[in-house]
Amino acid sequence: MLLPKKVKFRKQHRGSMKGIATRSNEVVFGDYGLKSLGRGWITARQIEATRRAMVRFIKREGKVWIRIFPQQAVTATPNETRMGGGKGAVSHYVATVKPGTVMFEMSGVTEKDARQAMKLAAYKLPVKARLAIKR
Repeated sequence: MLLPKKVKFRKQHRGSMKGIATRSNEVVFGDYGLKSLGRGWITARQIEATRRAMVRFIKREGKVWIRIFPQQAVTATPNETRMGGGKGAVSHYVATVKPGTVMFEMSGVTEKDARQAMKLAAYKLPVKARLAIKR
């Protein structure tokens, strides 16, 4: 699972997800990409499940790039805990995704295979996504 090696501060504010993606909004490395149409948090587990679905479908031919990284810490307090007592411990890490963000890229496969692999991958994600082709 992906997580930061070292962080300056353990706990973070939740941040803002408003606006559209101004960075990572074009296919750069591969020939095909999976572009987000919605906004949300994508956990490290969801990223790994998506990657595995794509790699398994293309039978390890071609190359897959992961363009998002889970660096936002999400905290959680235990159930049945009384109010007060501060912020909970870090439970997992998420990547913040805005509309237009290219999350995954792929090359070395046919367009038909890439389209099907990205479709399977999109089922694993909590945001709507579509295939993006390099210009």
